[in-house]
Amino acid sequence: MKYAETLRYLYDRLPMFQRIGPAAYKKDLTNIQALCAHLGEPHKRFASLHVGGTNGKGSVSHFLAALCQLAGLKTGLHISPHYKDFRERIKINGCYIPRNQVVAFVTRNRQAIEAISPSFFELSVAMAFDYFARQKVDIAVVEVGLGGRLDSTNILTPLLSIITNIGYDHQNILGHTLELIAGEKAGIIKPGVPVVIGETHPESAPVFQRKAEETGSPLIFADQVYQVIEVSSDWNNTVYDVYRHGQLFIPRLKVDVAGPFQTRNLATALQAWEVFCENSAKLWGASPTAWSIERLCASADGFFFPARQLTRFIGRWQIIGHRPTILCDSAHNEPALQLLWKHLSNVPPERLHVVFGMVSDKDAAPLLACLPSAARYYFAKANIPRGLDAELLRERAAAFGLRGKAYRSVRQALGAAKRAAAPEDLIVVTGSIFVVAEVL
Repeated sequence: MKYAETLRYLYDRLPMFQRIGPAAYKKDLTNIQALCAHLGEPHKRFASLHVGGTNGKGSVSHFLAALCQLAGLKTGLHISPHYKDFRERIKINGCYIPRNQVVAFVTRNRQAIEAISPSFFELSVAMAFDYFARQKVDIAVVEVGLGGRLDSTNILTPLLSIITNIGYDHQNILGHTLELIAGEKAGIIKPGVPVVIGETHPESAPVFQRKAEETGSPLIFADQVYQVIEVSSDWNNTVYDVYRHGQLFIPRLKVDVAGPFQTRNLATALQAWEVFCENSAKLWGASPTAWSIERLCASADGFFFPARQLTRFIGRWQIIGHRPTILCDSAHNEPALQLLWKHLSNVPPERLHVVFGMVSDKDAAPLLACLPSAARYYFAKANIPRGLDAELLRERAAAFGLRGKAYRSVRQALGAAKRAAAPEDLIVVTGSIFVVAEVL
C-alpha cells in the first residue's frame, strides 16, 4: 500500500474517537497488550515520561520533550489527537514519523491488526512504541489519550508520571465528580515511580496522596514549589519570571509560546524536569546540574526556551492571520474556555469575532456559559460525524445571549468572520480541536 491507501485503511477499518466518540473507547488494556506482545514488547525498550491530566497535558508534553532535546537526548513524543497530519502523533526530535514507516508498520502487522481489531488510538500508540524502540530513542514523552487508568498508554512503566490538573471533561466516561475523574487520572501512578501533580485542588489532592501512598511513589505538587509570573507577551512569545519556593529562580525567561494556560503548564514542566534530573540524569552519564533549566536555556540575550521551535507545537494559541488577527486555540472544555476569555477580556466586545463549534457528545451548556455575550458569533460544524449541527448550536447559544449565524462549514464561518472584521479586530477560532484543525 501507499501512504494515502494506508491512512484510508486505518480510518475506515479502526474505530476512531475523533470521529465517533465514546463508542471507540476501549475500557481495558487487552488490545494494546496483545498488539505490544505481537511487536515484541517495544514499550519496555525505551525510557519514558508519562503525562496525563485534564488540560495542559499536550503543552507539558511538548515542554518536556523540548527540554529532553536541549539536554541532547534523542527524544520521542507521542501526542493525540492530530490536527492535519496523522504523523503529528509520532515525532522524534520534532520530526514526524516518515510516511514509509507508517506504511511499513501497517503492512508488516496487518494480519495482527485484523485479528486483534484495535481502535485507531490503540493502533497509533502501538505504532509509536514500535517506532521509538526501532529508532532507539533515549527517552519518549508520552501523552495520555483519555483518562489514565484504562488508557492504552498506561502499559508503560515510566521514569516519571505527571498529572497536570483535574477538571470536568469526558464525564460520561471518567465520572461526574472531580474525585472520580482524579481516580481515573491517578491510574497512571506506578509503584515506586515518582509523580508530579501540577495543581493542588482540595477535591483531587487527597486522591493522589492516597494513590501515591499505596504505590510507594514519591509525590510532589508543582504549584507548591514553582510559581511562574507573566512579565510581558505578544501573540507568539511570552517572558516569565520563574520563582522557586518564593525566591526568584529564573528572571525573564522567554518562551516561544503564548496564551493564558502556560504559566501553570510551565511550572508543572519545570517541576517535572527537576524531579527527572534528580532521579534519571545519571542514566545518561550526566549530573542534574548539567541539565538544569538555567544551563539549558542560557543564551547571549538571557534565558530563551524554544519549545515550539523544537517540537513543532501547533494548535494552541496559534496566530494564523493578521489584519485582522486570527487566533486559533483548541480550548474545548469549561476550564480552558474560562481561561481563554479571561485572557482576552481587554479586547473590546465590538472587536471580537468568534468562530465556534463543538462535538455533539458533550454538554453544550457549561461551554456556552463561558463565552462572552457581546462578541459576534459564527457557528460551524466540524467535518466529523461527532460534530454538533451548526444550526442546533446556534439555537442553544441563543439561550445564553450569544448572537450569530450558522454556517455549513468551518471555513465558510471563518470566511464570513474575515469579511465582517475590521483590520484591528480579533477573530478567535475555538471550541474544539476539530474546528481548529480545519483552518490550520
